[in-house]
Amino acid sequence: MLKNRAVSQTILVTGAAGFIGSHTAEALLARGDRVIGLDDFNTYYDPERKRSNLREVRESVGEDCSFDMREGDFRDRDMLKELFAKEDIDTIVHLGAMAGVRASMHDPHLYLDVNLTGTLNLLDCARDHEVANFVFASTSSVYGATKVIPFVETDMCDRPLAPYPASKRSAEMLGYSYHHLYGQNFTALRFFTVYGPRGRPDMMPYKVLDNIFTGRRVPLYNRGQMHRDWTFVTDVVAGITAAVDRPLGYEAINLGCGEPSLLADFIERLEELSGGKANLHDEPMPGADIAYTYADLSKTRALLDYQPKVSTEEGTERFWQWYKKYVIEA
Repeated sequence: MLKNRAVSQTILVTGAAGFIGSHTAEALLARGDRVIGLDDFNTYYDPERKRSNLREVRESVGEDCSFDMREGDFRDRDMLKELFAKEDIDTIVHLGAMAGVRASMHDPHLYLDVNLTGTLNLLDCARDHEVANFVFASTSSVYGATKVIPFVETDMCDRPLAPYPASKRSAEMLGYSYHHLYGQNFTALRFFTVYGPRGRPDMMPYKVLDNIFTGRRVPLYNRGQMHRDWTFVTDVVAGITAAVDRPLGYEAINLGCGEPSLLADFIERLEELSGGKANLHDEPMPGADIAYTYADLSKTRALLDYQPKVSTEEGTERFWQWYKKYVIEA
C-alpha cells in the first residue's frame, strides 16, 4: 500500500532533468514529496539545457527542498541495485527514454535498449523492493495509423510505425507481465504532443522559434496540414501526479488535451507572439508520421479525475515568455 497522502512519498523520477521530468519533479517537490531524480544527461540535445532545467526547478521550490539529483543510466543494473538497496522508494515515475519517432529510425538498437531493457531493469527493482506503484511515460504514437478517432485505449495498438513507438508499446506490455506475475501496479500514460516551458529543442514549437531567431533550417511536413492534440506540460504533470496517487493495477491511459488543432495555425500563433516570420521549407510527411492525433479522455477523467486547463492560446503565450527569457535573453 502507498503511504497516506498526508505523508510525503519518496519518488524516483527518471529523466528528471528533461522537459516533462523537470516539471514533474518540481510539482512533486512543491507538494512535499521527496524526489530522487535520475538522468544520464545524454547528448540527444545539449546537456546544459537539462542542467538549466534543474536550476529552474531549484529556483522554484528552493534549495532546501528534498531533491536528490543523481547522474546515472538506468541500463546500469548494478547502479540501480545499489540505489534501491539504500533508498526506500514508494513510487517510480519512469519518464526517462530515448525520444523521437523519426530519430528512432536511425538507431533502433539504442531505442530498444534504453526504452525496453531500461524499463525491464526498473521493473525488476520494483519487484525486488516491493515498490507500490510504477508510472510509465508512453506515447500517443503507439496508436500508429489508426482509423479509430479519437484515439481510445481499447485500440489494439499492434501496428507501430517506427522503433520508438514499438519500444514504448513493448514496455507497456512488459508492465502488464509484471502486473500479472507479481502484482505490480503499472500505469502507462500515453502523452499527446506535449509542449511548454523547457520544451526539447527537437520539438516543433522550439524549432519554429529557433527558425525565427537564429535561421535554423526546419522542415514543415505536409505544408502544416497536420492536426495535433497539443497538450500543455502542466496539464500532463497533473495527470502524472494523479497517477502517482492512484495505484490502479494495470492501466493504459491517454494524457492529452482532447482538442486537436492544425499545425499551421499553431505556427501562426507563435509568429504572432514573437513578432517574427518563420521560414520553413516544405517536405512530404515521413512514413513514420500521421496526419491526426486526438485523445479520447473519457477513461482519463474517470480514473484520474483529469481535466486539462491550459488552452492553446494561453499555452503558446507561456511557452513564448519562457523562450524569450531563457533562450533569447540568457
